[in-house]
Amino acid sequence: MPETAGVDGREARVPFQLIEVDGPSMVPTLYPGDWMLVQHGARVRPGDVVILRHPLQQDLLVVKRAVERREGGWWVLGDNPYNTGGDSNVYGVVPEELVLARVRGRFRPLTRVRQEREAAGRSQLSLGALASWAVSAVRPVLADRSVSKRLRAR
Repeated sequence: MPETAGVDGREARVPFQLIEVDGPSMVPTLYPGDWMLVQHGARVRPGDVVILRHPLQQDLLVVKRAVERREGGWWVLGDNPYNTGGDSNVYGVVPEELVLARVRGRFRPLTRVRQEREAAGRSQLSLGALASWAVSAVRPVLADRSVSKRLRAR
């Protein structure tokens, strides 16, 4: 995360930042190659998608859904049920100080859409496909409150 030195010598975070998604743990909410708009210092609530330092490898940043606040921090999970591991089921509760930012929105680049179409054997974008991309390219990333309710119901 980029940081700038404050006037008094302390580190000051930039309030918003763009970060590229790398990895499938948050599919279908976020896909590899998507860009996230994150807000540092935003209040985190259950269901929010957050950026955090991996508790066991703190030089690694990960994106997960903050499911529930527990004693000692946040219980976080990935949205992809087929990508197991790499969340609180492996490393437990994430301390509050490792949660760095809240994801506010995502941008799906047109180049990724073109690559998907080429992989499917369709090389050109139709006007309809281009219009569909334009409508869906920029979306807010909203809290999924149902995740938290399902966890508590078990």
